[in-house]
Amino acid sequence: MIGWLQGTVLDPWQQATRCGLLLNCQGVGYDVQVSQRLWARLPAPGAPLTLSVHHTIREDGSILYGFESRQERDLFRELVAVNGVGPQMAMALLGALELEALVKAIVEGDQRLLSQAPGVGKRTAERLSLELREKLQERYAVAIRPADPLPGADHTVAHELRSALLAMGYDQVEIQSALRAVAAQGLDPSAETERWLGDCLRWLSRSAA
Repeated sequence: MIGWLQGTVLDPWQQATRCGLLLNCQGVGYDVQVSQRLWARLPAPGAPLTLSVHHTIREDGSILYGFESRQERDLFRELVAVNGVGPQMAMALLGALELEALVKAIVEGDQRLLSQAPGVGKRTAERLSLELREKLQERYAVAIRPADPLPGADHTVAHELRSALLAMGYDQVEIQSALRAVAAQGLDPSAETERWLGDCLRWLSRSAA
């Protein structure tokens, strides 16, 4: 099974509501479908691109779905596991909303936001929230009412911490989850950036295992 690809963009394409690209990986061209949101910001042909991939094998062939991050691919897999949600609807959801916004919409049961995705109606939005709310809230540590994960901390420390984790390749959802988890463990908000960073990295390492 193919789970990750690194190559250069050859030929972006659109077919009705679907879009994707041909990715050249050391002389082999992989046809990969991506979300509308990702497709709209693809680099120019010839530019390097790395994708996390979900590989679906069917009787009539196989399909590769490409994502900007492993977290986005994992969310796609959670979405298609919901009754009545197929790959195209899952791609539509990921194309309509950024990862963090989509997770929050599902956790909070925001039918208006979820229904912005083509093909997603009220019943489907309700089903997504019903089946995935607890799982996503636990995985992404999404709070219904967002709170400052570093109450009492110096703003410089919070800024340096987020900047450092972003530079290491973590996305906003992962960072927010790590900050909340470490804060819940009782780390002093006035602790230095290095202490927060070390605890966050240890938590992120365990959560990815």
